[in-house]
Amino acid sequence: MYKNLVARCACALAAASFLFSPSTQAQTPTAPLKAAFVYVTPLTAAGWVRQHELGRQAAQAALGNKVETRFVENVAEGADAERVIRDLAQQGHRIIFTPSFGYMEPTLKVAREFPDVKFESITGYKTAPNVATANARYYEGRYLAGVAAGRLATQAGYIAGFPIPEVVQGINAFTLGMRSVNPRAAVKVVWLGEWFNPPLERDAAMTLMNQGAEVLAFHTGSTAVMVAAQERGKLAVAYHSDMRSVAPDAQIAAVTHLWGDYYTRRVQAAIDGSWKSGSVWGGVKDGMIRVDAFGPKVPVKVRNEVLARQADMAAGRLQVFGARAEDVRDNKDRVVLKAGQSLADADILTMNWLAAGVQGTLER
Repeated sequence: MYKNLVARCACALAAASFLFSPSTQAQTPTAPLKAAFVYVTPLTAAGWVRQHELGRQAAQAALGNKVETRFVENVAEGADAERVIRDLAQQGHRIIFTPSFGYMEPTLKVAREFPDVKFESITGYKTAPNVATANARYYEGRYLAGVAAGRLATQAGYIAGFPIPEVVQGINAFTLGMRSVNPRAAVKVVWLGEWFNPPLERDAAMTLMNQGAEVLAFHTGSTAVMVAAQERGKLAVAYHSDMRSVAPDAQIAAVTHLWGDYYTRRVQAAIDGSWKSGSVWGGVKDGMIRVDAFGPKVPVKVRNEVLARQADMAAGRLQVFGARAEDVRDNKDRVVLKAGQSLADADILTMNWLAAGVQGTLER
């Protein structure tokens, strides 16, 4: 009996040794990394926030149980953003994405308090050891959409939030695209002083159409401009997302930005310890910008022309602010880009002029 007891003890010790052996411990699942996303407007079916939400979903799907993601929506820029970002850091989120220009300073402030947390300031331009920045070359898509718009119309209206360089780049690129196929094209700009205000966006769209705009473009956060164009039988370029669900006849095409690949890579880097601060500015060739979702009023010939220019852009053969045979002038008739020269990224990132053909100023 004693020998049986000894044998049973030996078996138990062996089992315990197996359970706590290094190889078994290595198989124990580790806690998922917590990642958070802060959204500046409510999460709607299309628009700026929707594209970032699709990026979050793509990262979650790609990384599975290695990551636990969450988002907070409708967070105003400024003090509210700082409070929310700090709360997320205190709750143990190891990487926090803040996709709005006005989140840049609150992100930097909180980052100084949490040096072990990684922050991604999307559309910001200031970095820190634990703050990276990323943005997309939206202006490339704007140019391509302008080509399509110029084939279909001469008078355009453009509803914009704030006169920051990112928005100015888009207005100029859209105008250059229109005028590349329709030299008489003109683009009238209305500044809203807000990123997301559907009633105000709609009012601006109606005003521009009353003033003769045949096609609309916008740099705001809702679908209101598309809905207004649909109601009035006009044309419009969707921004951020495909908006044919609300403007099936009005939509010319959609300038879409894609964040899934970038978000997946950055979360994975935070997981494996390879994350580093830096700046990314990706465009068509990087798969971050795409023009697609053409509407029924766009002839096949025009679609093919736009897609051919998009292919040229992806291959590096076409640059929106690259060398041209003639000078590029602003709407005050000053030369801003001499023939044969190209704008450096630093010049594009600080753009503070409106191209010839734009009706408006940089003052709100």
